[in-house]
Amino acid sequence: MPRPSGFQYEQQGDQSVTITHHGRPAGTLRGGRAEKFLAEVVSGDAQLVMARWTGAYKHGNERTARNHPRNRR
Repeated sequence: MPRPSGFQYEQQGDQSVTITHHGRPAGTLRGGRAEKFLAEVVSGDAQLVMARWTGAYKHGNERTARNHPRNRR
């Protein structure tokens, strides 16, 4: 899986974080979720954390492979 890139975040006010991907809004976190996100993004790989929080870390081929007959259980 290629490394995620192009993510940025901006803290707005005290309780809100906006995540963008290549300049387009990808998600907004508020309250406790924003605090958890900020703590995680500081301690880990920021690009990977933002991709995971926005749900942009899986692309078509992973979803297709999961549904292939040999991968079903």
